[in-house]
Amino acid sequence: MGRLVVVSNRVPAARDRQQPAGGLAVALRDALSEGQCLWFGWSGQQIPEEDKAEREVSIDKVDNVTYATIDLTHSEFDGFYQKYSNGILWPLCHYRAGLMSYTRADREVYLDVNQLFAEKLLPLLQPGDLIWIHDYHLFPLGQALRDLGVTSPIGFFLHIPFPPWSLMKALPGAERLMRNMHAYDVIGLQTEDDARNMNDGFSVCGVEARAQVFPIGIDPESFAEQARDGLEHAEVLRLQESLRGKPFIIGVDRLDYSKGLPERFKGYEAFLKRYPEHKGKVVYLQITPVSRGQVEEYRLLKEELDEAAGRINGMYGDFDWTPIRYLTKPVPRELLAGFYRLADAALVTPLRDGMNLVAKEYVAAQDGKDPGVLILSHFAGAAPEMEDALLVNPHDADEIADALHKALTMAQSERCDRWNRLQPDVWRVTAGSWARDFIGMLAAKVKRA
Repeated sequence: MGRLVVVSNRVPAARDRQQPAGGLAVALRDALSEGQCLWFGWSGQQIPEEDKAEREVSIDKVDNVTYATIDLTHSEFDGFYQKYSNGILWPLCHYRAGLMSYTRADREVYLDVNQLFAEKLLPLLQPGDLIWIHDYHLFPLGQALRDLGVTSPIGFFLHIPFPPWSLMKALPGAERLMRNMHAYDVIGLQTEDDARNMNDGFSVCGVEARAQVFPIGIDPESFAEQARDGLEHAEVLRLQESLRGKPFIIGVDRLDYSKGLPERFKGYEAFLKRYPEHKGKVVYLQITPVSRGQVEEYRLLKEELDEAAGRINGMYGDFDWTPIRYLTKPVPRELLAGFYRLADAALVTPLRDGMNLVAKEYVAAQDGKDPGVLILSHFAGAAPEMEDALLVNPHDADEIADALHKALTMAQSERCDRWNRLQPDVWRVTAGSWARDFIGMLAAKVKRA
């Protein structure tokens, strides 16, 4: 097999290339450790419009991986990334078509940037390369490469959900997008539902079904070790001391309307109402780093959460107890692992998610002799393989309340039984197995004539 060529919207920053901190870089760590590899994508930098004709691909090599990046202009970033990828495709794929704000101009910028990626990547390709393209930002890239004469096997993986055709067709040009996806030799999605939705769309558009299920995982051994070691970290010890022996609930989510955060706060408020015996005797820490803060929907969501946290704390708090500890800044991964280890319950309640690796990280972080309880939304991609969590409908505040009460009063024997049934799947489907399975399938494809 030749090189693995990874293409994504964003390439890891230089500081994260040797020690990946999260996201796609962690998931691909094993795949990128073998042989010579190329990772191509946006640098994260924006340049003035007048400089775009002069831009070149920047090359940096770390060990066996060559990182190749290009800059985007301000208008390309706005139209391709902010408006079309995250203002149209993201809400649509998360079943929130009502939040789309479509213009044909943004669609044209989206297509132009995909064409730019193809043109800049083409000279870097070598015979025998396997090309693996990632996520919704780059749906049309495979076809753009084929149009330039690329015959190498090209795979595509979608990390977020894919909606049913009845919803997908709300996107102007959806049929063209589906037909362009035929350029990929292998298409991977997180769940059976997502693959079925995409294949139904292919069928309607007269295209051969190619979507397959490749559920993504974590590196459980590494994360479990981080969690154990994290207990000795000064800031984890500080958190533990502040708990004063109280049961500890944790939620960790990027600020996004797909994560069900307003609904989660309502569920926690219902928990305090329905089970007043827990007032003053439990600590709930919600960590929600702000993302896409300049987008109106995200700004409004943050205002809603700020207001809800303030109202709940004002109504239920006391001079020596704050019902919700609410952080909007990121917390380093090694600290999160220790925080998970301390937590008696984790709230993972998205309205819709591709997989949700927080659920798997929480299970990996637990002490099997005295584990905490995972409360998980039915609509997380991880739910079908984690049925021994307490599964809830995030739209039902009382159901979240009941699950919290059950988690905090559950006997140790039941907690251990549930964890012992969850643990094997977390260890079986890992980031490494996900990458190996996908690359193996792609490598098996016969090179196009």
